[in-house]
Amino acid sequence: MRIRDLRNLGPTSEELLGRVGVHDVDRLAELGAVEVYRRLQDAAVPGLSLNALWAMEGALADVDWRLIPAERKEELLAELTRGASG
Repeated sequence: MRIRDLRNLGPTSEELLGRVGVHDVDRLAELGAVEVYRRLQDAAVPGLSLNALWAMEGALADVDWRLIPAERKEELLAELTRGASG
């Protein structure tokens, strides 16, 4: 399955993820949404927002990004923050 075929993601997401070495669904799943989001930040992707993190997390869970529970979003943000400080 191509990245663009995942829920919440499309051709633009696929192109952006490719810029950071994520060319397939297996690699996205292996790294996880937070690590891929960090890589997008490091690549200074224009217009990057937390919606990209939610979209990738939703894609991996096969749920609409708007339905990710607030508690899970907090967990993702905590993981992102831990990585930034370490």
